[in-house]
Amino acid sequence: MVRYSKEHKEQTRRRIVETSARRFKQDGVTASGISTLMADAGLTNGAFYAHFASKDDLVAGVVTEQLGWQVDVIDALTAGRPGIEHIVRTYLSAEHRDQPDEGCPTVALIDEISRCGEPVRQAYTDGLLRVVDAIAGRLDPADPAPARVRALAAFAGMVGTMQLARAVTDPHLSDDLLARGIENALVTVGVTEH
Repeated sequence: MVRYSKEHKEQTRRRIVETSARRFKQDGVTASGISTLMADAGLTNGAFYAHFASKDDLVAGVVTEQLGWQVDVIDALTAGRPGIEHIVRTYLSAEHRDQPDEGCPTVALIDEISRCGEPVRQAYTDGLLRVVDAIAGRLDPADPAPARVRALAAFAGMVGTMQLARAVTDPHLSDDLLARGIENALVTVGVTEH
């Protein structure tokens, strides 16, 4: 029996999480079996349980990792209007719409997350609040707490807009949804007025 270092085990776990995130966002959680997820990572099914107690454990890990990545991206932006506009315009872009496997886990997975068990929903809740707080911190670095509600409302609107933009078959309607979504989000967070 081969023993792997702790570092090797962590790298393997990270690879499983990263490849699973893309697969989940592309095909959905329910449609992604453990054998497919492990094949994506270049591993055998047996290796799965060395890293995760269950598929829900993996989903919670993916949600935590993906939302943490979003927080890191947001935290790297400048505070105030330029950073907020960047967040909104990047989120509601054609590139994000057209590359769901590389995009926000909320847009791709929220309907399935809502039907998952408590650990997955708790991982999502914790991650969502970190994303919203990061946005609020860009809105008002000195006192982000009052900006939290505006950030949450804008994020919810952006998620819904992206879901609609991905669902419709008319490309012009999809583009219009994204454009109106940008306007609405910027008004909601208070960086522009109608």
